[in-house]
Amino acid sequence: MNKRRMTAFNLVRGCASILVALLVAAVLIFISCDQPWLALRYLILGPVIDFKGGASFNLMSLYTIFGSMIPIMFTGLGVCVMFSANEFNLGGEGCVMVGGFVGALCAIYIPMPAWIHPAFCVLMSMLVCGAIMLIPSLLKVKLGASEMVCTLMLNYVMLYTVKHFLTNVFADRSKGQTQTAQFLSSGRITALVMRAKFTWGFFVALAMVGLMWLFMYRTRWGYTIRMLGVNREFSRYSGLHVGGTVVLAQVIGGMLSGMGGSIEMLGRYTSFKWNSLPGYGWDGMTVAILAKNNPIFVPLAAFFIAYLDRGCQLMATYCNISANMIDIIQAVIFLFFTAEQFLSGYRQKLVVKSAKEELLAAEGGAKA
Repeated sequence: MNKRRMTAFNLVRGCASILVALLVAAVLIFISCDQPWLALRYLILGPVIDFKGGASFNLMSLYTIFGSMIPIMFTGLGVCVMFSANEFNLGGEGCVMVGGFVGALCAIYIPMPAWIHPAFCVLMSMLVCGAIMLIPSLLKVKLGASEMVCTLMLNYVMLYTVKHFLTNVFADRSKGQTQTAQFLSSGRITALVMRAKFTWGFFVALAMVGLMWLFMYRTRWGYTIRMLGVNREFSRYSGLHVGGTVVLAQVIGGMLSGMGGSIEMLGRYTSFKWNSLPGYGWDGMTVAILAKNNPIFVPLAAFFIAYLDRGCQLMATYCNISANMIDIIQAVIFLFFTAEQFLSGYRQKLVVKSAKEELLAAEGGAKA
């Protein structure tokens, strides 16, 4: 199948998966809600239409969606890199937590000029999370350990390590809940729209999208990562450094997730108060799946997830529907995207049609 037809197939398959997920959500809404049509209106149109204000365009809600995209763009990029190397790493969730914590500590205890302080905090978060991801990657390379199992367990190691230091070392005892002291003003990331928590981090995320696309498709390291994902044995026999590439992909994924956690913390909060995993790592997996591991499509996938999340929140507010509906939608999307047989008949027809066209073209060229 040629590249054009493969792109068309992937697009159709993706849209079909999303449509099925929305249909499943609609069925559940009709079963569990007394006002299903109102709930669907809030889910589909509510994120951009203010029905309380006479069905007018809601710019503030759109800014909120953009703000919600920031952390999942970073985790989505991290997962794209790791999945491209066929590394099923689940450690992005814990790296977001650690990245936020390290960035918060740097913003509290290391005073610096305002123009460099946030950048330093984010850089330290990236380095720490990249170092943490050395653990599962080296275990995979040296001992053949499953990166999926290692990183799934490592998430909780990171969670409880952060909770230990937050509770016993860095907690502000003057507050009524477990949290750190306030960030220094120089360490905070400036908000563009305060009520929506729409910060400069959004444009940093877009810049990282472009940078990671260049890395994956215009450098030999990115080519090696993608080749490793296509065929590991072929890559090994071709002389590519498989072990080093595995480590590189997982470290980059951890650094991007830590960066997202730090930017989210310094832009949205004034002190660190996360007591559980924030969930951005799992959202990043859905974003990467929707983007087909291509960084350039990550913003669109992140917008879709943030849009649905906003719609589910509005449903929960006005229609007594659980906001966890977004988890069901993501699970169904994940299920159909990863199901090899989904639309396999349509794909086979495209392969046969493409082969026939190539054969006719070859025969025509031979006659000429």
